[in-house]
Amino acid sequence: MTRLVVIGAGIAGLAAALDATRRGAEVTVVESAAEVGGKLTVSELAGIAVDEGAEAFIRRVPEALELVEQLGRSDELVTPRPVPALVWARGRLRAMPTATVMGVPSDPNTLRGVLSDEEVARVAEDAQLPGDPPGEDVSVGEWVQARVGAAVVDRLVDPLLAGVYAGRARDLSLAATLPQLPRDERSLLAAARRVVAPEPSTDPIFATLTAGMGSLPGSVATALTTAGAAIRTGRTVRRIERTASGWRIVHGPTTEEQMIDADAVIVATPAAASARLLADVAPAAAAELAAIDSASMGIVTLAWRNADVPTIDASGYLVPAVYGRPVKAVTFASRKWEHLSRPDLVVVRCSIGRAGEVAELQRDDADLVTTAAEELRHHAGFTGVPIDSRVTRWGGALPQYAVGHLGRVARIRAAVAAVPGLAVCGATYDGVGIPACIRSAHAATAQLLGATSPGAR
Repeated sequence: MTRLVVIGAGIAGLAAALDATRRGAEVTVVESAAEVGGKLTVSELAGIAVDEGAEAFIRRVPEALELVEQLGRSDELVTPRPVPALVWARGRLRAMPTATVMGVPSDPNTLRGVLSDEEVARVAEDAQLPGDPPGEDVSVGEWVQARVGAAVVDRLVDPLLAGVYAGRARDLSLAATLPQLPRDERSLLAAARRVVAPEPSTDPIFATLTAGMGSLPGSVATALTTAGAAIRTGRTVRRIERTASGWRIVHGPTTEEQMIDADAVIVATPAAASARLLADVAPAAAAELAAIDSASMGIVTLAWRNADVPTIDASGYLVPAVYGRPVKAVTFASRKWEHLSRPDLVVVRCSIGRAGEVAELQRDDADLVTTAAEELRHHAGFTGVPIDSRVTRWGGALPQYAVGHLGRVARIRAAVAAVPGLAVCGATYDGVGIPACIRSAHAATAQLLGATSPGAR
């Protein structure tokens, strides 16, 4: 039986541990925080369980759905109400254009309203503009602006990418953040048309659990302990060492260090922590990981009296950075999700923080609550004051996929794979969403324990 230690109990580390136990490994998970789950956590606001981190996952890729099914919780899955998303543009809230790829248009006419007539005409010029395809990699903003103009970047692509990565379009990698967009087309519109379906699917894109996505890690932890795995929380891993027979993981305070011997190790921590842990055993990988920046963000969750909230038939809205407002996104959570709906309350999540905007998150909780409430009153028509609030801060939460990210990840994986019994996984590598993190976990366990094994899925 392979003795495996997984360092980090976010969803990637937990998924790797569960996968490994089903492959017959003897698993120990070591986590520095007091609880498992990382950025997936849920708590009550005004008596309602509301996620503090990610609120949903993409249904059209299988990994998260499969995990929920394995845990016996499929009957708890719900999808959002079929209401549109909005974006603040040109002085008011407007419908988010359809037939786009993360804001990259396939048809200029769908942008009217969000863009002026002159800006729409500039988008249409893409079909005749000379130039070459973007090739291996460029920044999203650089390529989109060159083909269809700055307005598309500033009012659509940038706020959508900020919602996922808390990053800026002109810094993020086209290849890493929009892998579905073909890079062999000179025309950006033509590239988007190859992705956008002629008849859009009516199936919901997202799903969540009625108890909140933050309840998922606890279910995985229960499955792990039931299967005989050990989970040690509140234990920071100080270092990992090679031994004659495998690995030694040293964890805990310097005055109370403990050791675990193992045949294999999966490092499922953020980039900076992974760089520290791998510095001695995989220095080339550590150097690449240390070069990956991260962005911090905060989520201000507010409960309002229903009587003080206007009727807005939308799931929420985005606020482009060009308008200079601290709040970058608003989700009308109890109107988006039926299970959060109450006759007397409206729950709203306001996201604050973009890459490079550290000052916003240095303010105290009361100030952030005031900022979020002012956003809702001044731009969404709310009145009165919230009756309950919660501020959640996610420092360094989101890795920034800069230009060249895919090459950097390939180099990290090659350096790690050259060390027997070592693997990595998590949001640093192939995507920040829940399914992508789980997929990276499965790749890590397959690397160490074999591509297939009875009961592995």
